[in-house]
Amino acid sequence: MERLVIEGGARLQGRLRVAGAKNSSLAIIVAAALAEDRSVIENVPHCRDILTLIEILGALGVVAEWTGPGRLELDARHITSHVAPYELCRQMRASVYTAGMLLARVGRAEVPLPGGCVIGSRPVDFHIRGFEAFGARVVTEHGFLKAETPGLAPATYYVPRTSMGTTINLMLAASRTPGVTTLQNAAREPEVVDTAVFLSLMGARVRGAGTSTVTIEGTPKLRGASYTVRPDRIEAGTYLIAAAATHGDVLVEDLISEHVTALLTKLADAGATVELDPAGVHVRADGVLRPVDLDTAPYPGFATDLHPQFAALLTIAAGRSAVRETIFENRFGYVDELRRMGADIRVDGDTTIITGVPHLSGAPVEAVDIRAGAAMVIAGLVAQGETAVTNLENLDRGYDGLEEKLRGLGANVRRVRD
Repeated sequence: MERLVIEGGARLQGRLRVAGAKNSSLAIIVAAALAEDRSVIENVPHCRDILTLIEILGALGVVAEWTGPGRLELDARHITSHVAPYELCRQMRASVYTAGMLLARVGRAEVPLPGGCVIGSRPVDFHIRGFEAFGARVVTEHGFLKAETPGLAPATYYVPRTSMGTTINLMLAASRTPGVTTLQNAAREPEVVDTAVFLSLMGARVRGAGTSTVTIEGTPKLRGASYTVRPDRIEAGTYLIAAAATHGDVLVEDLISEHVTALLTKLADAGATVELDPAGVHVRADGVLRPVDLDTAPYPGFATDLHPQFAALLTIAAGRSAVRETIFENRFGYVDELRRMGADIRVDGDTTIITGVPHLSGAPVEAVDIRAGAAMVIAGLVAQGETAVTNLENLDRGYDGLEEKLRGLGANVRRVRD
């Protein structure tokens, strides 16, 4: 078993560059498999979810090779199977993207119902209804989503709950469907835009990405493409929150500030100084942190994937804060772990109520999911004494070189294998 051991009290200072967006990379890697061709993707994070997806695609016949730091070359000329492996798909939500890719490319798909972080209901029925709108026949049986079609047809589809996963999956399928598909109430996340740009480079005509209406003019054949993934706004947000929590001074280089506007606003409300530098985004905090109330929301609102990290910061703010979760009903797995460290925190319905304490105390805690694990790291950085974070396979799913980057900012953190 591995543990991340953190000696609290260090003030984070310096600058760093984050990896490419994990959620963009997952979608773009699958998109590359739509073409009987080779593609090159740059700035791909070397985290566990990416490695798992590469294994899944390998089982389908796609050859992937790392040819440099963050540089992934994909050869998708031969799809040899339409059945995705259960043991791999159960580990991550994004495996469902292979269903849209396989349907569009070979006309049939058998994909296990996906797993991932246990943070709430993320039903695949949104995806299924979208595939059915395209004319596919879809059933779920024995834990698999099974779909087939003699040929997808363009459609107009209203995306429930502005689901990012559904928006991306249907964009993938529509890109090889001749005609014009319209997605209404589409998700607006930067990861959707990233995927749309890549699909356009491959030969599809995607318009409106980043707005609530996306149109895709598909083509029977796509070509390979080269693309550089944009910086990961969630990874960047984690370090910016850690900077404020430790009363530090950190610049995240090359970060697109518009992707984290809601976070920067709340950091400023909490008393941090936020500067948009030509080189990136700069956050520092000198005085007492103030309490903040916030609601998570689909982009451009406050990201649910930054909720646990911000809650960790609020545990040492001077007053009472409330974080309302509107996306995932089981996002609160981090609460009991923060209590182990002395936080005054409780859940009331869909809201975490936090009363700041003078300090947290180091303790053994668990990364119950990716972002809860990041919250434990931030709590460990501000706590008195030593914190040991276990269940690192969750943390490693979403972060590339976390401890090395933190050490580069002055944190006392090390990975220990028992």
